Amino acid sequence: MNTERPPTPQKMILLGRLLGAFGVRGQIKIESWTEPREAIFRYQPWTLRDAAGVERELSGARGKASGKHLVATLPGVEDRDQVEAMRGQEIFVPRSALPPPSAGEFYWVDLEGLRVVNVDGTDFGTVSHLFSTGANDVLVARGDRERLIPFVDPDYIRSVDFEAGVVTVDWDPEF
Repeated sequence: MNTERPPTPQKMILLGRLLGAFGVRGQIKIESWTEPREAIFRYQPWTLRDAAGVERELSGARGKASGKHLVATLPGVEDRDQVEAMRGQEIFVPRSALPPPSAGEFYWVDLEGLRVVNVDGTDFGTVSHLFSTGANDVLVARGDRERLIPFVDPDYIRSVDFEAGVVTVDWDPEF
């Protein structure tokens, strides 16, 4: 299985979201999807994107864990009103800012767009996206129809070949 693939620098990765004010001194609650969640502060500068798609770059965020979220201070944000105006903005970084995955691990974004074929050569289309169910991750292949394939290696995911651009699965085409 060839797992080396150069990162796609132009691809932006969603790492978290600004949730709202924490106190009155301009601190903000952040939902982070990094592991560990505090690692989000390592990947700066951030690109903050609001619901209208307007983006701005931010560097110098600092924070710590507090309950199930992070509490952060952002440069230039001094009061609760400024924080509330930022509520809901998403935190993106370029894919190139992330460290290389460990052997046998993948960033979901690196799998998106790869062809999906089963062990008999049936073409299932391409990887649209992945999602987590709690029990396991699920690969969504879109081609003639959408297929949801548990991302369980080696039971269903037989190989990921970035060089060839193919994920080989052991999955019934009728399922």
